[in-house]
Amino acid sequence: MMGIVYSTDSSFKFEEEEQVAITLEPHLQALKVRLDKKHRAGKAVTLIDGFKGNVSDAEDLGKKLKSFCGTGGSVKDGEILVQGDNRDKVLVWLLKNGYKLAKKIG
Repeated sequence: MMGIVYSTDSSFKFEEEEQVAITLEPHLQALKVRLDKKHRAGKAVTLIDGFKGNVSDAEDLGKKLKSFCGTGGSVKDGEILVQGDNRDKVLVWLLKNGYKLAKKIG
């Protein structure tokens, strides 16, 4: 939003620009899979970073990964979090589903 509250110009037309993020195909995604323990009370979380696309597609991918790993997680700030050290499972699922550029860090 632009933040316009009121205009005295009679010819003014407010136009909202909606920016829709386009989700890249799986083989074009450059995802990074890593283990993170910082700021999580010592609990391990598998972090998938680098997803390019809209939030609903990221949430859908997160849901599929959590289901495959049999654990919980969330999608926050463009990162997909899967509880526990599930790097190997996540990497296998990503490769099996066409994410060719997935990298395992750590």
